[in-house]
Amino acid sequence: MENKTKLQETNKRFRRYQDIGKIDRILIDIQKQLRESYYPVSLEDLTAYERKRIHSFFDNKPEFQTKTYRNENNFVLKVFPIGNLKKMAEEKAQHVLKSGESIVLTNLGNYERFIIHDHLKMFEGIETASSGEGNNRKLEIKQKQFGRTLKKIIKKIKIF
Repeated sequence: MENKTKLQETNKRFRRYQDIGKIDRILIDIQKQLRESYYPVSLEDLTAYERKRIHSFFDNKPEFQTKTYRNENNFVLKVFPIGNLKKMAEEKAQHVLKSGESIVLTNLGNYERFIIHDHLKMFEGIETASSGEGNNRKLEIKQKQFGRTLKKIIKKIKIF
């Protein structure tokens, strides 16, 4: 009985060492895929231990965000390239400010749209709006339009 317990313990350790190699390979692949991407990497068929290791690896990296989604009995871990999304959003906002033309972004998930909305709300002269339903939802980046109150103030001051 004692030998059986020792053998089981040895097998657990061996599987853990194999898992560490697998996790390292997964982490390298994720970083390669996300280097220039705006879209998340989805990982399925991972054990709880593997998901935890991947989450902990990305926890101290502000340019990435990890989230685990549950679909019935299956778990999907997604790694989002937050840094790339913010950089792209800033570039699009600068283009909108210079050209005055709105930009519409499609094929973004809920979380990606949230990141862009949240990041661009601090930009002066820029506003964002989402429209559409389901998979056809789009995010629009446009110049902030001045409301009636500014027009009233201008009339009262009689600058123009």
